[in-house]
Amino acid sequence: MDLRLKDHRLKNLGLKNLRRFPTPEDGLRVMAEKAPQAEALACSWIEAVRPAATRLYVLRRRIATVSIATVTLLLFVHVMFGANGMVIYKQKRAEYQSLQKKIIQVREENEAFEQKIEALKTDQKAIEKEAREQLRYARPGEYVYVPPAPPDPTPAFSHSAKK
Repeated sequence: MDLRLKDHRLKNLGLKNLRRFPTPEDGLRVMAEKAPQAEALACSWIEAVRPAATRLYVLRRRIATVSIATVTLLLFVHVMFGANGMVIYKQKRAEYQSLQKKIIQVREENEAFEQKIEALKTDQKAIEKEAREQLRYARPGEYVYVPPAPPDPTPAFSHSAKK
């Protein structure tokens, strides 16, 4: 099925001014006929763009300097405040140091507990001390003093109505 419109169909439809694409046989001839118009159009575009291009050429060093400075600034901001920047690094380093101190403290505490366990396994005086303190044992003839429980610090209730 051929969907190209023939010239007589264009006239019947009232589309005389509709441009028709050239056929491949017309290609070089049409290109040769339109060459001066295309050249004139290209020259007019060049003349329109030339002042801006000249200005851009004159300012090329300033543009390059500003571009490099902008990239450097963006890189600096990324290094300082990015996901792994210096601010985060300092926070992580402080956290690391606090965790190291806590590890040392827990190791010392663990060592004290190990010494206490070893003493309870072997030393009779340590066993007796724990029995007296924790279980409130006493030797025959001794009395165990138990201090009274501290009073409950309950708030005083007033019977007056709240305002």
